[in-house]
Amino acid sequence: MLAFDFGTKRIGVAIGTLLAAGRSAAARPLTTIDAEGNAARFDAIAGLVAEWQPVQLLVGRPLNEDGTPHEMTARCTRFANQLRGRFRLPVDEVDERFSSTAAEANLRERGLSWQQRKLQVDAEAACIILQTWFDTHAATPATA
Repeated sequence: MLAFDFGTKRIGVAIGTLLAAGRSAAARPLTTIDAEGNAARFDAIAGLVAEWQPVQLLVGRPLNEDGTPHEMTARCTRFANQLRGRFRLPVDEVDERFSSTAAEANLRERGLSWQQRKLQVDAEAACIILQTWFDTHAATPATA
């Protein structure tokens, strides 16, 4: 599976595998797409899809603290729909509230400088999004 933390400047990407009929899962940050144009972004994603051959894609769905949508929610839904249309893969949206905050904290705990954290925070947030999905779905063998 590939998971995306969509942003207007960068897209964090994580990779993960659901193993043993849904009993265990491994997620890790993969990369950050730092392309400005839509075509360049989707070219980079196409390369990742071709290389990793995912069976499903995930997109973080940002929400306000109270669970209501905001401007970025609609942009992320549009991005998810574009992925669905371009790659003909199932795409789930995952509540990503606080994923960037948690990612920043994880990287800080590892002792990374602010420059290193800035480069890795989006991919780390995508990893948290993917792990959240795994934690929610790992008990369901049908999602494997």
